[in-house]
Amino acid sequence: MKQIDPLKFFSKLKWIDGRPLLETIEPYRRRDFSNALYTFDANGRPRFNLGLIGRAKKNWKTGDLIFAALYRLLAWKSPGGNQCYILANDLDQSNDDLELAKKIVTVNPPIADFVDLRQKIIERKDGKGFLEILPAGDVVGTHGKTYLFCGFDEIHGYKTWDLLEAMQLDPTRTDALMWITSYASIFHRPGVPLFDLLATGKRGSDPRMYFSWYAADYCTDPAFENLSPEQKANPSMGSWADQGYLVQQQSRLPSHKYRRLHLNLPGAPEGSAFSAEKVMDAVERGVSVRLPEPKVSYFAFVDMSGGSIDDATLGIAHKDKGGRIWLDRVLDQGQRPPFDPRKAVERFANVLKEYGLRSVVGDAYAGETFRADFQRLNISYRVSELSKSEIYEELEPLLNGGRVVLLDIANLESQLLGLVWRANKIDHQNGEHDDWANGAAGAIWCANEHKIFNPLAQPIGIGDRTIGAEIRRAFGSTLGQRFPDSTFNDGLPEEEDRPNSRGYSETYRIEGLVMTGREFRESLAKKR
Repeated sequence: MKQIDPLKFFSKLKWIDGRPLLETIEPYRRRDFSNALYTFDANGRPRFNLGLIGRAKKNWKTGDLIFAALYRLLAWKSPGGNQCYILANDLDQSNDDLELAKKIVTVNPPIADFVDLRQKIIERKDGKGFLEILPAGDVVGTHGKTYLFCGFDEIHGYKTWDLLEAMQLDPTRTDALMWITSYASIFHRPGVPLFDLLATGKRGSDPRMYFSWYAADYCTDPAFENLSPEQKANPSMGSWADQGYLVQQQSRLPSHKYRRLHLNLPGAPEGSAFSAEKVMDAVERGVSVRLPEPKVSYFAFVDMSGGSIDDATLGIAHKDKGGRIWLDRVLDQGQRPPFDPRKAVERFANVLKEYGLRSVVGDAYAGETFRADFQRLNISYRVSELSKSEIYEELEPLLNGGRVVLLDIANLESQLLGLVWRANKIDHQNGEHDDWANGAAGAIWCANEHKIFNPLAQPIGIGDRTIGAEIRRAFGSTLGQRFPDSTFNDGLPEEEDRPNSRGYSETYRIEGLVMTGREFRESLAKKR
């Protein structure tokens, strides 16, 4: 079926100010329209069924999306009908998009005579198609739609694939097209749609994806390769009436917002805890697990969960002779929540033993709840002397100094990049999780600090709310009891493992007796 060239279609139309529409479309945009809308394979099928079009703000992204939708609505011949949708970020944006589409129709009488302008829709009078512009909030309501054209206006705010999955192409329609437009996302990490689509475009691994990207650090157009970062990201800046616009914006906006909006560079969440570049540089791509090796001292950290919502995670790491910390393993409970957390303990104990470990560090929650479960499996549990936020703070200089090698695990990378400062603490954002990040960061901290304990001592906990405190309250201090010299020599912690300035103390079970590390030292001093 012979189709009309989109540039020929646009040549018959006017822009809303009365100028010929084609005169307002620069050469690079004409190439996008021709390539994405009017190239075909040997069988006459459209070559592309997905387009990703990226430019900085104020570079005709929304306008071109609406032009493409009107072309598919009015000029394309499709046996399945000309159903066209545009999904905007919210109701205000959808109203703005619809208003622009209606203005274009109104100034072009040939189109105006062919369609009816309704409150929420532009509909062909012959009943063969429509253009409906929707806010992107209703994922459930979008499932099951069949269409000729589906456009997404600015997906930089999408955190998940839910909406894009709901609007996937109908495999029975060979001419269907999904057109996605955006500038860079604040959520620049694996699992986020724009991040994943950008990676696919750069790899060139999807033969039916048209990829056009203009950013300060990356551009698909060779004609812009040697231009300034501002020119690369703003290919339409030559058409701006105010050539001082970018200078003005740079003086008025925070740098991270200016970078994202006007240089099309990924932004970090407000108050981001870590540099995105440092996190991603630390990942050894293609390596998701490092198997245990002989003569390597491993360290482990566990982040347990009650099993209802959050994952339970185990991290294992080691430090090499050069002082670099390698993350060797991060895993969860295996079954998605809800799950039995004691099954997770069994899974983790088996992995710990594979790495020659008989002890693990974790937070106070697990120390109180699952301590006995770990000990039943011959794994001693020590409560971390640092809070989760403090562990993340310890990780930052290691990342910035290039001293950490992370595993290539999407959940881990995504969660590390999503951590933010909240009320003077590092934590995940509302509605997100940090279980994988916590397990990994804890293991790295243990490896870096060489948290090694005498194998004859079985750590039970740290602090005033652990089993040591409970025993002291119930039975009194163990001071004054006499022990053989060998007991102290076998059980006394190394200097580097003694209580820090926070005043915490280790609790040990030595030859069936329980006492704190401080009590060991005080008893030893008295004995001497």
